[in-house]
Amino acid sequence: MDTEALHVALQQSFSPDASLRLPAEQTIKNLKQIPGAIKMLLEIATEKQVQFEIRQAAAIQMKNLCRECWTERYAFMSAHNESGQQQIILSEDDKDFVRMNLVGSLLSEPEKSIQGLMAETLHSIAIHDFPDNWPTLLPTLLQSIALSNDSSQALRVHNSLLALRKVCKRYEFKPREHRGPLNEIVAQSFPLLLPLARRLCDPGENSVEAAMMLKQILKIFWSSTQFYLPGDSYGNSITPCLSNPHAMQPWFDVLHFSLAKPLPEEIQPHSVDERNSWPWWKVKKWAAQIMARLFSRYGIASYAEDEAKDFANFFSQNVAPQFLGPVCDTLNLRPTGQFCTDRVVHLCLTFVDLAIELAPTYKMLKPHMDFLLYQVCFPTVCLTSDDIDLFENDPHEFVHRQNSPLADFYDPRMSAITLITNVVKHRGKDVIPRLLAFLQENLNRYMIATNELKNPVEKDGTFLILGSLSEVLFRKKPYVTEVEGLLISSVFPEFGSPVGFLRSRACWMVQRFSSVKWTDDGTHLKTLLEMVLRALSDPALPVQIEASKALRFLIDADVAHQTLIPVLPKVLEEYFRIMNEIGNDEVVTALQVIIDKFGDHIEPHATALVSQLTAAFKTYCDAGDDDDDAAMAAAQCLECISTVLKGICERPEIYKTLEPHLLPVTHQILSKDGDFIEYLENALDIITFLTYFPSDISNELWEIFPMIYLAFDQWAFDYLNLMVPPLENFISKAPQVFMSKTTIMDNKTVSYADLIVSIVTKTLQEDRASPAEARKAVSLFMSLLLNCKGMLDNYLTMINDQIISKLAQQASEENPATRISLLVVIAAAFYYNPLLELAELEKRGVTQQVFAQWLSDAEKMDKWFPRKITVIALCSILQLPSMSLPQTVGNMIPQIVSTITSTTSKIEKDVDQEIEEDKFDADDTGDYDDYVEGDEDFEGFDEDQDVHSTTDDAYIDALKNFSGTDDVAKFLMGDAWIDDDDDDDEFNTPLDDIETVVLYRDTLKAAFEREPTLYRQVQQALTKETLSVCQQLFAVADSLPTKE
Repeated sequence: MDTEALHVALQQSFSPDASLRLPAEQTIKNLKQIPGAIKMLLEIATEKQVQFEIRQAAAIQMKNLCRECWTERYAFMSAHNESGQQQIILSEDDKDFVRMNLVGSLLSEPEKSIQGLMAETLHSIAIHDFPDNWPTLLPTLLQSIALSNDSSQALRVHNSLLALRKVCKRYEFKPREHRGPLNEIVAQSFPLLLPLARRLCDPGENSVEAAMMLKQILKIFWSSTQFYLPGDSYGNSITPCLSNPHAMQPWFDVLHFSLAKPLPEEIQPHSVDERNSWPWWKVKKWAAQIMARLFSRYGIASYAEDEAKDFANFFSQNVAPQFLGPVCDTLNLRPTGQFCTDRVVHLCLTFVDLAIELAPTYKMLKPHMDFLLYQVCFPTVCLTSDDIDLFENDPHEFVHRQNSPLADFYDPRMSAITLITNVVKHRGKDVIPRLLAFLQENLNRYMIATNELKNPVEKDGTFLILGSLSEVLFRKKPYVTEVEGLLISSVFPEFGSPVGFLRSRACWMVQRFSSVKWTDDGTHLKTLLEMVLRALSDPALPVQIEASKALRFLIDADVAHQTLIPVLPKVLEEYFRIMNEIGNDEVVTALQVIIDKFGDHIEPHATALVSQLTAAFKTYCDAGDDDDDAAMAAAQCLECISTVLKGICERPEIYKTLEPHLLPVTHQILSKDGDFIEYLENALDIITFLTYFPSDISNELWEIFPMIYLAFDQWAFDYLNLMVPPLENFISKAPQVFMSKTTIMDNKTVSYADLIVSIVTKTLQEDRASPAEARKAVSLFMSLLLNCKGMLDNYLTMINDQIISKLAQQASEENPATRISLLVVIAAAFYYNPLLELAELEKRGVTQQVFAQWLSDAEKMDKWFPRKITVIALCSILQLPSMSLPQTVGNMIPQIVSTITSTTSKIEKDVDQEIEEDKFDADDTGDYDDYVEGDEDFEGFDEDQDVHSTTDDAYIDALKNFSGTDDVAKFLMGDAWIDDDDDDDEFNTPLDDIETVVLYRDTLKAAFEREPTLYRQVQQALTKETLSVCQQLFAVADSLPTKE
């Protein structure tokens, strides 16, 4: 294929004629297999005479080809691609051509979309090749940037900045030790960028080209300083460096001037959409974003890293106050009738929120708090005309926006609420009285105004602020007593308001103030419940949503119980109607709470509930990947199903009637190659219920077992911990059926037991498996051995191969948790068949080592189950005639007796302690209402104090105590020495009916009677303390009633 033929193929790929389009698409799909294709794509994308759409298509294919074929990609399962073919890698000749010509093509490209595609291509190559295999890249870009004084080179300068940002972006999130090349980039480029940035942010420079270049410079600065300020190895006085905070001052000036730059009305675009995308507003956005990020990292010196303390002190005393001026000036634009984008307002409010916590900046803000609260924040939280239009004409979109999880990151309304809340919390004595008076005045004005003069938008904003402050108000005695009156006088009337968004806000206020202490006979609460129930059928969808969320907060009181029980079927029907209307996870959560609360009354509705929930789940899944609300609601449907299943656990026969609804859902989640992996946890929970509570497992449910295995093997390795409970249920519920079950995989018949062995083997041999996952995996071996007695003789060798090998690796580990789990499996093997297990250890020549490790680690076992199975297993050995024991084990009988004595004693002490704790809990009559979180007398920090939190302080101290990055990773990931994955308190096994102390007594008595001479010698070898404990345990055993 030549360039002309490729041009034709790209052109025909747009053809409406399928006979032309489909062959062209196939040709493009096979480009990776054609040598030199990448060269032809770059030539077509670069040629300005070619039709724009064809150039763009060539640039897209070039980007995809470089990303996919530049270097070998490693996958966990295979080094091949999805079709099983070897990966195709571009030749070195093709790579050299791209590296030599891509930058030149990009620098001269005027079309924005093609610029972006070429820049992304450069980025994907730089990830692999810069700096070692692409040493000319940085000098070429810097050479073009150096031409910034020549106005005719503006395009090349801009595109060089665009490319440089892509190179810096490679290191944006790298840890400090991997940022070496970035330090060099900064050292070489920032001396060129700083004077250019100063010139571009000059008040007289208003060209769009200048804004586009300045925006790229700020983005480069952002990427270069994301987590650390680069070191200065070149001695440049204008290179940012922690050791020289004054070197940052010129850059602080650039940020200051960029945000403070006036933008006259006459030079701005006319429409709001055009203004939002106008480069000069993008410049202000990046300047404010960098300011806020720097403040959050260095604003309060006590939270900064040790090496950044000096810089943080400089920043808090000099820079943060310097930034406050342009930030407040920007926030003043809207109050004075000028334009400002939502994003810039959001970022400036975020900056002020941080400034509230720092004493020097708060002192500057304090005289202007009225301006910030009443002229900036309050108008910002109020609904706009566009919001009201959306409420009335597109309620689905209104609900989506109001409940967006991303709102905190872009919505100025949320940042305004956060600022108000934090000001009240941290500087309360300076603002609370005036703020509440302002809000009360708004409510009074609305109450006395005629209908024509009422301002519902103002009242909605007032409610939003009051509701957001509910937690603070409930902590203050002077205010908490006023809440009931507020609800009755101002909120109750709005349930009947002709204004839809006020009815919605009234339901929202119920959620915020649901814990109010009503002082009447229950009439007010009953009235409120009835109003919320009516709101479930409100003509406005947003009102229905808020009402359905509110109901969950009102159901604890007795009056709620009396009101809801008669209408429960109707309430459930309304919830499902709303769920069919729109996907909202909070609605489903509210339904889940109601089902949980009224579990005793749910049984008659269980089948209908599960049927409706599974139907809703399928509907939400069909909504597509772009509907985040539907995806979250789908997950909540499955959570809600689990709640129903929990509520009927005392009626296990009902589970069988639910299987026809539930099994298709679990099949859908497990059989889609990971397409529904976000729901896998919920599916496994459902399978756990279905395999645990019913008396048997249906044939249809047994078919799920190999599907769980395939999910683990192909795409859900990391979900092993959640797979183990249902897998263990399959084993323990019907061991003989389990051992008879087989499935077809790769045209071979494989037993279910083989699949368990495969899961454990793969986990133990996989480097990425965590210790907790290894422990969880080997518990499957233990489950087999405990439940399938007499049926695993052929598997014992395979089990020992894996366990002994892993035990050898763990011998020197300081943390014994994994080693103990492995020894528990060996103990289970002795319970299964002590003679066979001894033979397995003997043929490997490891009997001495295993027993030595076992008896040593028995002293470190602090959980009930490892102790119990150790006693049972060692007793099974002592029940054998000494002549049948290997000599090494026979010689260790005194140590074995000593170990089971001390371990049984610990078990009995734990039992006694639990009895005492139960008595204590029964006697504990503490009143929860007497406890109030927080100090009601605390009115905030003085203006001379930085805001600090004991929780934050403790967190910072904890991080400082870790010795290295691995420790921090363990801490953040929750795997730091806390062996919380072995919840043996809830672990049911065939050993539960064995009374350990009775087994201990009976075993030793029988051994003494069987071989008196030997065991007298053993007795003489024991310490006096052990003998005394032995006598005490015998007495305990004798005192227990004899079991039938």
